[in-house]
Amino acid sequence: MLTVAYLANQFPASVEPYVSEEIQELRRRGVNVIAGSVRRPKTAQESFKNGPWGSSILYLQPVRLLILLHALWLAVRYWERISSLLARVLLQGKESPTLRGKALLHTWLGAYYAVLLRERRVTHIHVHHGYFGSWIAMVAARLLGIDFSLTLHGSDLLMHGVYLDTKLKNCQSCVTISNYNRRYVLDHFPEIDPGKILVSRLGVDAALAETGTRRITPGTHSNFTLLAVGRLHKVKDHGFLIHACARLRDIGLDFECAIAGEGPERQRLESLIQDNRLQDRFILLGHVAQPELDALYRYADLVVLTSLSEGIPLVLMEAMVRGKIVLAPSITGIPELVIPGKTGFLYQPGDLDDFVHRIRFHQSLMQVRNANRLNWIRHAARVQVLNNFSHQENLSRFAGAFLKSIAHHNWSPSHENPILQQI
Repeated sequence: MLTVAYLANQFPASVEPYVSEEIQELRRRGVNVIAGSVRRPKTAQESFKNGPWGSSILYLQPVRLLILLHALWLAVRYWERISSLLARVLLQGKESPTLRGKALLHTWLGAYYAVLLRERRVTHIHVHHGYFGSWIAMVAARLLGIDFSLTLHGSDLLMHGVYLDTKLKNCQSCVTISNYNRRYVLDHFPEIDPGKILVSRLGVDAALAETGTRRITPGTHSNFTLLAVGRLHKVKDHGFLIHACARLRDIGLDFECAIAGEGPERQRLESLIQDNRLQDRFILLGHVAQPELDALYRYADLVVLTSLSEGIPLVLMEAMVRGKIVLAPSITGIPELVIPGKTGFLYQPGDLDDFVHRIRFHQSLMQVRNANRLNWIRHAARVQVLNNFSHQENLSRFAGAFLKSIAHHNWSPSHENPILQQI
């Protein structure tokens, strides 16, 4: 049986359902998948507590001293296999001393991961996201004498691509979720073989239930509702949305706005809402379970996204497949999903005036009951998702492409992986 180790920075994670879905799809195809996570999730904040994973996840942290010492011995014993990686960290590039120090620690964790996998007959390692977990996976693969691949989304490529040149050079294949990302990789890393940069889009279910009756009203009833869904993180730039809402209030627009999601930016955003005197029409809902989220989508007049960096966001797909109008920044792969004036609306990134103008424009269409145009956009949005961003179809394509990319390996531990015989 083909055995693949699948590593994520933190797993399970309710905000990244595609990780568990890819693992389950590979298992359905007969692959023995060893699910791994660098960090343990904060289970109180996750929706996977009663999920199917149980104790089957291989966690790297917290580390165990004996295995950590064993990992150090392994790294020293087979240093020549990772010597080029260490040279990249210590002697090349323009990374800061802090980043170089972290890379050395992650090299040690990569050896630790190799020790954990040593008796499991792993033929390939796949890692989701290009953050520190990808360095760990790369080191482990080197020490075990096998290949690794990785998936890149948005910020891990466009904003935090630390040592990405080395990761792309050494991976067997790289899966990314948009044509924009693929072009970015090939433009910025021209030495990379284009054949190993694959596009595999995410997707959503075609038939999403609309249940629940919860409204997003923080105070009195309003005729126009805005909804944002996403982590309360700097990259989502929810502060931009708060400033826009202050502008909308000042020009006399009657509206209410809510953000569904939790994260480290909550306290700052709460202060910003108070500073802009928006307590009566802006609410942070925190984590919202799926049935209530369905109701929020149903009652929203406009679903907005204000991120600084994205791949192709699931939240837009979820809204569009429900026939909702979306407004998002014209960045990265978003225009592959949202075609301006046809399947939704785009605004110039960072342009508060443009963002506010487009909200007012949409609200004016509702006021004059321009149902034909809005209904046409809603229909086109749904068709766009069903045709190009179907969850099951794209998941199936991912699994097929992934298995095809590693099919040429006839792995035999007796002659191709001597480390497994000596640890």
